[in-house]
Amino acid sequence: MIVLVINSGSSSLKYELFNLNTEGSLLSGAVTRIGMDGAEHICICAGEETTSKIEAPDHLSSIKIVMENITKVESAPIKTLSDIEAVAHRVGHGGSVNRGPVVIDQAVKDEIKNLIPLMPLHHPAMLTGIESCQKLLPDIPHVAVFDTAFHRTIPEEAAIYGLPYEYYEKGIRKLGYHGNSHEYVALKAAEFLETPLRRLNIISCHLGNGASVCAIQRGHSIDTSMGFSPLQGLLMGTRTGDLDPGIIPYLMRNEGLEIDEIDNIINTESGLLGISGVSSDMREIIAAADQGNTRACLAIQSYCYRVKQYIGAYTAVLGGADVLVFTGGVGENGVSERARCVQGLERLGFAVDQLRNERCIVRDDAPVFEIGAPYSNTTILVIATNEELMIARQCAKALDFKRSIKHDIHATDKRPIRVSVSARHAHLSKSDLESLFGQGYELTEKSSLHLDEGFASHETVSLVGPRGRIDNVRVIGPLRSSTQFEISSTEGFKLGIDAPVRESGNLKGTPGVTVEGPEGTITIPEGVIVAMRHIHMSPEDADYYGVKNRDMVMVKVEGESELIYGDVMIRVTEGRKTEMHIDTDEANAADLPPVSQGYLVRIESRE
Repeated sequence: MIVLVINSGSSSLKYELFNLNTEGSLLSGAVTRIGMDGAEHICICAGEETTSKIEAPDHLSSIKIVMENITKVESAPIKTLSDIEAVAHRVGHGGSVNRGPVVIDQAVKDEIKNLIPLMPLHHPAMLTGIESCQKLLPDIPHVAVFDTAFHRTIPEEAAIYGLPYEYYEKGIRKLGYHGNSHEYVALKAAEFLETPLRRLNIISCHLGNGASVCAIQRGHSIDTSMGFSPLQGLLMGTRTGDLDPGIIPYLMRNEGLEIDEIDNIINTESGLLGISGVSSDMREIIAAADQGNTRACLAIQSYCYRVKQYIGAYTAVLGGADVLVFTGGVGENGVSERARCVQGLERLGFAVDQLRNERCIVRDDAPVFEIGAPYSNTTILVIATNEELMIARQCAKALDFKRSIKHDIHATDKRPIRVSVSARHAHLSKSDLESLFGQGYELTEKSSLHLDEGFASHETVSLVGPRGRIDNVRVIGPLRSSTQFEISSTEGFKLGIDAPVRESGNLKGTPGVTVEGPEGTITIPEGVIVAMRHIHMSPEDADYYGVKNRDMVMVKVEGESELIYGDVMIRVTEGRKTEMHIDTDEANAADLPPVSQGYLVRIESRE
C-alpha cells in the first residue's frame, strides 16, 4: 500500500511517501517559508537531497509542487499520482469525538475547525493542507491521524482537572500530544529489547521545540505532561509549560493585558526564548551559554529540571520504569541535556554512561542507541523518532476499520456475542490454597463455567485492604501457577487500593492484599487487578468476525442503556466458546443483566 503522509505547519509543509508493504520510505521532503520570500523545496530521494527556490504563496501551491515532484524527480518511486492509494494527514487535536484515526469527511473537518482555539498555531494550516490535498487527489481516501489518540487510555483520575465536574463533562480534560512519537519509540524500545511491549513500563521523553514526557504502562499511555492544550508540562521553545493559573488574572489586572495578548505571550514569547532572550533553538542557546550568557544557562537548566521532575513523577506513577527513552531534536542530539535530565536520579535507578552518551548517534539504519550505565536499573535509550511512519500505519488502520468487520452492524444475519458479567473472583496457586484452606486441600466444583474449561468452586475467601474488606470472593478452578484476584474499580476503592486494568496474568507492579481463608491468612505482595474487558473466541469464530488474537475491538451492547465498549481485547484459543467478559462496574453502566449479548462493530487496533 502506497501512502503519502502530509504534515502541514503554519509556514512549512513536510511530506513523506511510504510503501507500507515494506514500511520503506520512498521519498521525503519539505516546503519551507510558505507565503514568504525565499521559499524552498527540499526533496530526498534514493539518498540524494536536492534544494530549489520556489514560489509558494500558499499551501495549495506548495502541495501542487510536491505532487509534481513526486513523479518527476530522477529515480521517482512512482510513475503517476494514481499509484498513491491514500493520504494521511497529521492533525494535532482530535477532541473527545475522534479517539483514533478516521477517514476525513465534512464532519471531521468541522471538528478540526472547531478546535482551532486550542491549536491556534497548528490547526489552521493542517486544515488548509487537508483541503488542498483533497482538491488535487479527490478520488482516494484522506485520513486524519491525531496527536491526541494515543493518550485516550489515560485514566480519569489523571485526566480530570480540579474544576467543577460540569467542565469535565464538556470535554475539558487532559488530552496529551506527540502521541504518534511516543507510541513509535515505545514500539522500537520493545523491539530493541526483544520484550513484548505489554510487559514494559516506559517513560518517553520527546524533547524539542515542542516537548512532552509520557508514562507508558504495558503499551498504554497512562499520563503525559501536555494537557488540554500543548501549553502544559515541560518548558518548550516558545511555550511556558506548567504555569500557576493565578498568574494570568494577575497579569491582566496589574499589567493591563488583554486575553489575546496573554495568549500570545504564553504561546509564542515564553519558554526557552522568553527566559534566554536569545532564541527558541536549543543549539543557539547552548552557543550563547558557552559564551557566558547567564540567561541562556538558566534556560537550559530550567528546561532539564522540568524533564527530571516529570521523570521522577512518572517513575512513581508507573511503580518503577523499565525503560527511559529520549527522542526528538534535543533528545536525539543533546548530549549534555540528556545527562542533565537524569543527574541525581541514581537512587531511582537512572544513570547515564558518559562515554556511551558522548558516542551516541542515531540514524535511519540504526535508530536505537543505549546510553545507560552498566549499574543503572533502568535501560536508557536514545531513539530516532519516526512520526511519519507511525502516521502512515495509523492511516492503514483507519482504512482497515472499513473492511475488517465482515458484516454490517445492522445486518440481520450478524452473529451476536454472548456478554457475561464477571463478578469478583480469585485464582489461587496450590501453595496459597493450602495456606488458606489446609494442607492437601482440593477445590470442590460448584458449577461449570460457560467456557470449555474452568469452574466456580464452593470455596470463598475474604480480601482485606488498608481501607476495608470484601467477603465471599469466589475461587475459580483449576489452580494456577500464581495467585490473582480480579475485582472492579469500585471494589478496589472499598479496599483502599488502586487496582490497574490489566490482562489476566500480567501482575507486575500491581497492588497486594491480605487474604483470609478458613484455615489461615496470607499477604500477597502483588496480584490484584481490574481485568481488561476481553472476548474469548475460537479460531473459527475469529475468522468469521475478521479478527486476530490480541486485536482491540469495539462492541455494542443493548441493555436499559445502549453502550459501545472500546478497548476490548480478542483472545483466540483453540476450542473456546465465544464470550465477552466485563466486570460489574461496566455492566452497571449499561444496566446489563448477568448474561446479555453484543455485536462487534469495529476493530480499533492490531498489536
